[in-house]
Parts: sequence; C-alpha cells; structure tokens
Amino acid sequence: MANEATLARAAAPSPVPAAVLLRTLRKPWLIAALAALAVVLAWNATGTTPAAFTHLWRWLPALLRGLWVNIEISVLAVALGTAVGLVIGALSLSPVPAVRVAMRCYVQIFRNAPILVLIYFTTYVFPFEVSIVQWTFPFPDWVKVVLGLALPTSANVAEIFRGAIQSIPSAQWEAAQSLAFRRSQIFRLVVLPQCVRRMLPPWMNLYASITMSTSLASLVGVHDVVDTAQIASNTVARTDFTILVYVALLVLFFAYCYPIARATRALERQHETR
Repeated sequence: MANEATLARAAAPSPVPAAVLLRTLRKPWLIAALAALAVVLAWNATGTTPAAFTHLWRWLPALLRGLWVNIEISVLAVALGTAVGLVIGALSLSPVPAVRVAMRCYVQIFRNAPILVLIYFTTYVFPFEVSIVQWTFPFPDWVKVVLGLALPTSANVAEIFRGAIQSIPSAQWEAAQSLAFRRSQIFRLVVLPQCVRRMLPPWMNLYASITMSTSLASLVGVHDVVDTAQIASNTVARTDFTILVYVALLVLFFAYCYPIARATRALERQHETR
C-alpha cells in the first residue's frame, strides 16, 4: 500500500510554485502578448474600425507633445520636492523637539492629502499674476500644478530619507567616531552614500506615481496629454475613436512608467544581494 501511494504521488503533477508563476508574468514578451490580446478583444467588443486608427495616427504627434508636457511637470515636481524633502527629512531628526514635531506634522499632512485637492489648492491659492515693483509676470497653471505635486513629493522624500538614515546601523557611527571622524564627515562619507542606494528604489517608485498623477493637470486648464485626448475625441466625434484614444493614453503612460518599475525592481534585487 505504501509503495502504491508513493507511485501515485510521483505520478501526480506537481503544482507550479508561485515564484515561478510571478517570474513568468514579468517577462516582457508575455506582457506584450497580453496587451496585444487586450487590444484585439477591445477592438472586437467596441466595433473599432480602421478609420479610428487612421484618426489616431493623425493625432499621435499631438498626443506625444502632450505627454512631453506631463513628463516636464513630473520632472520639475520631483526635483523640487526632492530638494525640499531632503531638508525636511534631515530636520525631522533634529535634537530640538519643536523642530521634529513641526516636520512630522508637515510630513503627515501632505503624505495623506489627496493629490487632486493639493492641485486645486495651489491653483486657487496662488495668484494668476505676480507683480514685482512695476513689472507683472504671469503665474501659469502648469507651475501651480508643479507646486501641487511637489508638496506630496517632498513629504514622501522626507520620510524615505529619514527611514534610510535610521536604517544605518549605529555601529557604523561608533566605528567612525572611534577613528576621530567629525559628525559632518561621518554623514558625508559613511552614511549618505548608503542612504542614496537605499533611497533610490522607493524614489523611482515615487517618480512613477507622480508621473501618473500629472494626468490630473488637465482639470485645471493645463494642455497636457489628457486634455489633448479630450480635444481629439470632441473633434472626431466617434465612439470607437474615443475608446481608442484613451486606450492609447494607457499605452503611452505604461510605455513610460513600466521601464522605471523594471529598473526599480533590478535595483532592489541588487541591494538585497549586497
């Protein structure tokens, strides 16, 4: 009986491990095949005609120019938010209790505030024009969107920076102090290089998230890729084209953000092996 049970277990198909399944799903060719299948199914389900693809081809340069606006906004917002967030993250470790509490309040407020609310906040709080002496300068809407996205970026970067510093073992601080390093030297030569490696993967994830959030800029009058898609949909006035142009938006954002996600995973694996 025992031999029969052993033979039955050997003949039974072994289950596919979850890790193998996840590695298979991460393969680029499989993702491309699934995306192509989704496009074919959407085409059949919505009755998309070749004429809709002709209109999409005509509007594609305008969509790409609109996507470039989104990329510019995301780069500026993340650059500004990173600069401010590094300062706030350092101050959140200040020995002064009042400074620590103030920085923690800033981080908690802007990390948990909806991004759309922050964009509307900066849009209506800041003026449409700025007067300096006798000169008047416009304050464009895209700058307000940059500021609105920089607020949650700075809060998240501050938390990432604080966590990276606190993850450095205290033994490294003590070893550097025993070698007569000053505190500034310890931070610059020992702590900061390790923090950069630990911060880079979550920072890249944050950038991808902010890039996708730039699609909200069209709600406050910025002529980005979403606004371009709405204009194209209203101009052509075809249901199949409307569906197709928003599928194109998904593809454009995916094509830009997916390599960032892959690079992030590669950096995380590299950090785990060290």
